[in-house]
Parts: sequence; C-alpha cells; structure tokens
Amino acid sequence: MSRHNPHENIDSEEDDDAMLDPAEAGEEIPDDGDAPMESDDEEGSQGQNINLEEIQLQNDSVAHFDGHKDSIFCIAQHPVHPQIIATGGGDDAGYVFDATPVPVQQNGAGQPQEREGLRSLFKLEGHTDSINAVAFTYPKGQYIATAGLDGKLRTWQGEPMGKKWKFLAEAAEVEEINWLAPCPDPENPNVVALGASDGSVWVYQIDFRLKQSPLTILKTFYLHTETCTAGTWSSDGKLLATVSEDSSFYVWDVFGDAAAAGVAGAGGGENVVGLTGLDERFRVDGGLYSVAIAPNGAFAAVGGPEGQIRIIGLPRIGQTGPSVGSSGAGARSKTGGGKQAGGPKGSSSTSGQAGQILASLQAGNDNVETISFSQPPLTLMAVGNVDGSITLFDTAHRFAVRRRIEGAHADQEFEHAVVKVEFVKREGPGGWLLTSAGYDGVVRRWDARGGTAAAAKGLVGEWKGHRGGGEGGGIMGFVQGEGSAVVTAGDDSIALVFSTPMQG
Repeated sequence: MSRHNPHENIDSEEDDDAMLDPAEAGEEIPDDGDAPMESDDEEGSQGQNINLEEIQLQNDSVAHFDGHKDSIFCIAQHPVHPQIIATGGGDDAGYVFDATPVPVQQNGAGQPQEREGLRSLFKLEGHTDSINAVAFTYPKGQYIATAGLDGKLRTWQGEPMGKKWKFLAEAAEVEEINWLAPCPDPENPNVVALGASDGSVWVYQIDFRLKQSPLTILKTFYLHTETCTAGTWSSDGKLLATVSEDSSFYVWDVFGDAAAAGVAGAGGGENVVGLTGLDERFRVDGGLYSVAIAPNGAFAAVGGPEGQIRIIGLPRIGQTGPSVGSSGAGARSKTGGGKQAGGPKGSSSTSGQAGQILASLQAGNDNVETISFSQPPLTLMAVGNVDGSITLFDTAHRFAVRRRIEGAHADQEFEHAVVKVEFVKREGPGGWLLTSAGYDGVVRRWDARGGTAAAAKGLVGEWKGHRGGGEGGGIMGFVQGEGSAVVTAGDDSIALVFSTPMQG
C-alpha cells in the first residue's frame, strides 16, 4: 500500500563501515574443497540452533487485536470514547473493537496464561478491495466512514457508547479513494472529505434522519489534474487543504465562512488559496504527498520528494492574535515571499498573507511522509521522512531547524521510513512529546524541547511488538488520544495497544 520502498533509503555515511572495501571486492577466496555432507549438516544445524537461540522477540504491548487477515492500512479513534477503535485493511474489511486491556488470567500452576486477543465489536463489510481510510465523524462519533480502493465510501451509524453499529449508506462516485478526513467544525457535524485517484475532492454530510439521502454531497472540487494524495481540515473546520501528484495545493472554502468574512476566493472560485507547479517558487518536482495546517490556522505546510517543504500563508477567519513569530515581526522567506503569516491582534479575518510562500524548507533527503504541529504555546513543526529521519522546526523563529534526528526509525540493516509523527494534543505540560512510528515496527516518543536524553536525540521511550524489518512488519499508522496509550495499525495484520506514560 505504501508508495515508498523503505529499503531504497540507506544512509550511506552511517553504513560506510559496513560496506566492503573496494580492494577486497576483487580478492579471490581459495576453494578448499567441499566438506563432507554430514559435517555440513551438523555445522549448519548447530549454526541454526545458535541463531534461533539468539533471536529474542520483544513485545511491549498490553493488548492486541488480530481479527484482520491482511495488512492493516488505517486506524481511527472515537472522539468521545477513545477506547473504541476502528481499523481497515487489505482483507477488504474493517473492524470496531474496544482497546481496553483485559487482565491476564492465571492457570492452575499460578503461571500467566497466554493473552487472548481483543474481540471485535462489529465488522465493517461490503468493500470489494482494500480499505485504506477510516474515520469517526465529529463531534460525537455518531458515524463511521470507510473508504477503499474500490472507490466506495461506506457509512455506519453507532450507538451512544460506540459499541453497536449498523450499516447506513454508501456512495461510489470515483475509481479509487486515497484519503478520508472528518471535519472538526461543530457547526457542521458529521461531515467528511475525501480525495480520489482522478484528482477530485468530495465533501459529504451524513445524517440518518434524511431517509432518502443519508449520505449527501455538499461539495465537489475538480482543480487537481492528477491523484489527490492528501487532505486536512483546519483545526476549526472552516477550511480544507488538499495536495496532488501534479504539485498543486488548494485551500477550499467549503462552507462559505471565508466569503462571509470578506476573504475573496482565488480567481473568484471556491478556493481561497491555489498554487501549482507553474509557479517556479512553489514547484516541487515529483508531486506533493503530505499537508498539515498550523493549529492557529495561519499557514499550511506541504511536503514532497527530496525533503522539499513549502510553507504557505492562509487567510485568518474569525481568529485573533499573532500567528507566527514570537515578536510578530515580518520575516522574508528564502523564496522571496512576504511577511510571516498572521494579522494584527483583534483582527477577525486577514487575507494579505493568503497564498504567499512564507518559506521553502528541507527536511531529509527522500519523500516527506508526515507533518505535525505542536499545540500552543509551543511553536514546533515535526516532519517525518522516508529516509528514516525526523526534523524539528521552530515556526516562531523563521522555521529554523531545532533538531534533526537521523535514523529515528532504523534497525541494524536499514533506515526505515517514518510513517507518522504526531505531537501529543495537549496545551502546556506534555505538549512537547512527539510520537513516531515507522516501517521498523517500533513506536517511539521524543521530547521535542531539547536533547537532554538518549544521546541528545530526546528519545524518552520506545515500544516494540510488531515484526518490523520493513517487509510486511512495519506500522502503517497509530492513534494516541491524549498520549497515555498508543494503538497501532500493523502491516503484519495486528493492532497493538501500548501503555505510554507521559514522561518528559
């Protein structure tokens, strides 16, 4: 399912010692003749036994769900009952389960019994190809939406405690769906957006009371000319940002809030920001694959190949206070953009910075896979790369690099892609904790404030349990609520629950 091969990104500098010396490459090894077969078998068996004895499987999880028969590609968490988890996978099915760990029972000899897997509360069926996106709707988690490579959007209605579900409706307007994002705006509840392989963007509202049309199309957008690879809502749900393989970036005024605030659409359309590869300052060869919007809505970050990132100013709608920079002073970007985003204190909406390229950044050497922002008052941006690195930027100081963590997800042989980074969503204490997961099958947590632990990298904890190794054993995604527990989606078809105390 991943568009990247993690084995293509080995750090040559770190692996120089392990490479064969060119002079040795031409050295001939004398042939001493074949040893007797019995000796081969005996030595081989002994060697295998020794190797098997040396293999130690580490499992730090406190619970697991093993209902899937193939890779788990996506995972979502109920917004009201965080123990309720939904997953979707390559077996064309999804599941809802309660991630609360079950106490381990003792057998007659007083020894702990083998831990049973968590039970499925409901199976999400009906897709004819892989489910690669799943979401609970906001604000109450009344509905589950699944999206697949079969082009179907399927929805289910849930009970108040989130443990009983029933199928509601489906739509099939496109060939393949790449992503699904629930809208967080309480004034527009139970809305989801999706991006398709033909570049189109669709926004639906789910309402079981509309018997004839419980799944209603609110908006469709068609400006992307190639696959729409990623999308995200602003934290207030007023704007939707999307990117594409054609290197275009659009911000959509889905509900008309920007227009009502006097922010004009780009070219008179419904997108308040629109940038494409025709602008040489913005262009990222190879397309865009990740997008995130700062918590205050002042700017967006988009990422593509070779570690390229662009920072784009957004219109401020109904928000107050400075956006970027502790002093509020303007800062010229490397690309010649204008001042840093944000308007004067007390402003209800500003559009002067909308669409301006505020910075052009470098984060790693391969595709930018994931971007996350810390919550205020912290002003950090974390970027995870396919080359296995994580880069931390300070958005308050002209996006200066705070730290670069090489080999954040690596084993003894390879540097594996960082699949997801996410700051713990807390304001104040604990908001500096960054959780990451990768194709090495490991969950790690970092203190983003400074390098005081783990050889100045800031590592404060790691949790293992997935097979790892990159080939079918990595982590495809995770959810973490307020940070005390992380639930993973494994490429090895297992979802693991890790207890992750809020250190740091």
